[in-house]
Amino acid sequence: MAKFLAKLLGCTLPSKGASPMCESKSHSRVGLKSSTKQKTTNLSTLASDCKKEQQWKPSMYSSITPICFTSPPIEKPIGKESMPQTPPFSAMFDSSGYNRNLYQSTEDSCGGLYYHDNNLLSGSLEALIQHLVPNVDYYPDRTYIFTFLLSSRLFMHPYELMAKVCHLCVEHQRLSDPSGDKNQIRKIAPKILQLLTEWTETFPYDFRDERMMRNLKDLAHRIASGEEQTYRKNVQQMIQCLIRKLAALSQYEEVLAKISSTSTDRLTLLKTKPQSIQRDIISVCSDPYTLAQQLTHIELERLNYIGPEEFVQAFVQKDPLDNDKSCYSERKKTRNLEAYVEWFNRLSYLVATEICMPVKKKHRARMIEYFIDVARECFNIGNFNSLMAIISGMNMSPVSRLKKTWAKVKTAKFDVLEHQMDPSSNFYNYRTALRGAAQRSLTAHSSREKIVIPFFSLLIKDIYFLNEGCANRLPNGHVNFEKFWELAKQVSEFMTWKQVECPFERDRKILQYLLTVPVFSEDALYLASYESEGPENHIEKDRWKSLRSSLLGRV
Repeated sequence: MAKFLAKLLGCTLPSKGASPMCESKSHSRVGLKSSTKQKTTNLSTLASDCKKEQQWKPSMYSSITPICFTSPPIEKPIGKESMPQTPPFSAMFDSSGYNRNLYQSTEDSCGGLYYHDNNLLSGSLEALIQHLVPNVDYYPDRTYIFTFLLSSRLFMHPYELMAKVCHLCVEHQRLSDPSGDKNQIRKIAPKILQLLTEWTETFPYDFRDERMMRNLKDLAHRIASGEEQTYRKNVQQMIQCLIRKLAALSQYEEVLAKISSTSTDRLTLLKTKPQSIQRDIISVCSDPYTLAQQLTHIELERLNYIGPEEFVQAFVQKDPLDNDKSCYSERKKTRNLEAYVEWFNRLSYLVATEICMPVKKKHRARMIEYFIDVARECFNIGNFNSLMAIISGMNMSPVSRLKKTWAKVKTAKFDVLEHQMDPSSNFYNYRTALRGAAQRSLTAHSSREKIVIPFFSLLIKDIYFLNEGCANRLPNGHVNFEKFWELAKQVSEFMTWKQVECPFERDRKILQYLLTVPVFSEDALYLASYESEGPENHIEKDRWKSLRSSLLGRV
């Protein structure tokens, strides 16, 4: 994970002539000089690079070959009719980062929690845990539940939090007392069940830990052991839903790992199968709009498997009040987040491969214009991640150096797209377009209008710098909850976007091609580029000879 973050946060945005992986000293589409071997950023430069950055410079991880997979079913929450109604993710936070009507206390402090203008700003960890647990007269707002469950893992293991919650529920509400007030238990049991339901629905991956699952089943059993048949049914439904989600996740991750381990370089395929009988993307899907739709399918499916906690766990650091030990050394790997970033890289390399493959100049020019049209349709859909991946692939050095090919391309539409994704002024143009898409999504009357797929690398960097820019604890040791309201606001937007169902019809043939067709490595891309349009100087000529010798075994 550390290497992943170093590559993601420490490298520059692919510019003309750059690989999507890291910064390059190469030429643009109209440049003259050959590039040197592109460098990768190591872990030791991560902190200093991030602190020095004045604007975002995202890059991507090494490519793998993911596979399309069915999204886990979205289960209907149970017990909602008897519980306080809570807003959907899109309405959870106002512009300040949290629900201003959430707290009614007019005092500056209350039970270890500190407020200002009725807004919770900080509190001791124990007080915040107490605030999470419902009682007969109180149930925490969904905004607080989401924010605390998201941020608490910066201070303690989820299983430790679950153990504390279970203890408070059992002891304080006397669930373990057979002679307790049955009427009181009937009042509190559905609220505890609702809290467990919200936890398992929003952060299901926490329960891959056996300790979490044991505590969940123990507390659920206490709730269901009463006389109410409804409780037993709802508990069973909650656990079954959770198990299905975890099973789907495990299967998804196994498939990703298997495909990654068997991925093939396109050059290897070329040695065994003549290029003349190989397919290209246009032969599989001639319509750019259809391809943009299928890319959107892949994006939404992968977004759906990313847990909100992965954004926090990616940046877990040492807690100064935890004896300088990592407060979460056994944390779940952020595999789904990484796999999604890897998909971006694969798409960039696929675009470059398809452009460099054709022998004839007119075919290469046609491929470039095709991807320009695909990128434009992605923009119209609201699929900004695929849009940026396509732009990155077209700006890789092996593609950008093809001056004769680019001379035959009408680049006006491409220039407009590059302007929209211009990294200057902290991606001002892109952020404006993203806000427009997000607003459209809020007022949408169809699934088509609800689609918002952000440029994912930039989203991660926004969250990273928010986390780095504010302390987790205040000088008095209290949790800086004002910071976590803002963190939860950003992640909740992602949660809204990832739950959108793709309205487009799936084309398995196109999806299979996008996800499994071999792509060129960086060296193979350069070799294909030099074979298409010969070296222009001694540096390029020497590299061409070296690549022919190492990759093709020719002199």
